Amino acid sequence: MNEKISSLRESFERELEAAKNSEAVEKLRVAYLGKKGSVTELLKGLKDVSGEQKKEMGQHINLLKKQVEEKIGAQIEKIKAAEEEALVASAEQYDVTLPVTEAEGSYHPITLVQRQLEEIFASMGFTIEDYSEIVDDYHCFEALNIPKHHPARDMQDTYYLENGQLLKTHTSAAQNAIMKKYGAPLRAIFPGRCFRNEATDACHENTFFQMEGIMIDKNISISNLIYFMKTMLSEVFERDINVCLRPGFFPFVEPGFELDISCLICGGEGCPSCKNSGWLELCPCGMIHPNVLTAGGIDPEEYTGFAFGLGLTRLVMMKYGVKDIRDLNSGNLKALSQFRHE
Repeated sequence: MNEKISSLRESFERELEAAKNSEAVEKLRVAYLGKKGSVTELLKGLKDVSGEQKKEMGQHINLLKKQVEEKIGAQIEKIKAAEEEALVASAEQYDVTLPVTEAEGSYHPITLVQRQLEEIFASMGFTIEDYSEIVDDYHCFEALNIPKHHPARDMQDTYYLENGQLLKTHTSAAQNAIMKKYGAPLRAIFPGRCFRNEATDACHENTFFQMEGIMIDKNISISNLIYFMKTMLSEVFERDINVCLRPGFFPFVEPGFELDISCLICGGEGCPSCKNSGWLELCPCGMIHPNVLTAGGIDPEEYTGFAFGLGLTRLVMMKYGVKDIRDLNSGNLKALSQFRHE
């Protein structure tokens, strides 16, 4: 039996040395360790051996099995490394310092619209701010007049993190920090990505983009809000847009409104994007609640202001005729590459 084990070991090592690719090594593994492999057959043969000899033979065979397994594993790693080196060596070489004769690629449509909006509002004296995507409960809710157990929290299915923080559900989460940073008077916009744990459809996504805007000064009224919204929309779409201002409830504004625009995909006739209503909710807005001003360190007896949360993703849908909001996060290069920066 010992001679058979030694012979099998020598045979294995010769064949392993000759195995130059993964397929050959796998065949060798099956030949020695498979159900009908040579080493497996030796183990089966122990039933015919008795006493101390059986124990000794079992130890030798198990040692052989372990050596075969380890050497096969090492050979596979060696072959993989060689194959990767060969792949790298055969790859097309290029010089990254060579000048580009023609720019390739395209901007994401949300980036294009966001930059356009930033230019529009900057021309009207608004500061452009940025804000973290991970916020705390105070800034996302309590500083916006949404205390714990307030029913308005049910409107926003929130992604909470293990450390007690959360992914911001709306760009309004930046209002308090921006107010404390600048005080009054104030004009600022802050675009950003938002997250809500909700089902997706043609006009809803769990990851989307908004742009918050606030203007605070003495004697600010609803007419100021309407003026800036209409100016912005006419600049973006380069034509007059039918809008509808209807009452809406949001704890951080009083009074509050929903600014809807006539669906530009179906022309107001009704389609899946507008849920067959002919209108698309674009911009919750209103006069900033006195409690929110107070939390931001601004005296509501002296100053008033308006706030709006513009749906950037939906604005992109209307501007470019994108019928399904999910296309914008799909990573589909064929769909997204049509948007070119000019």
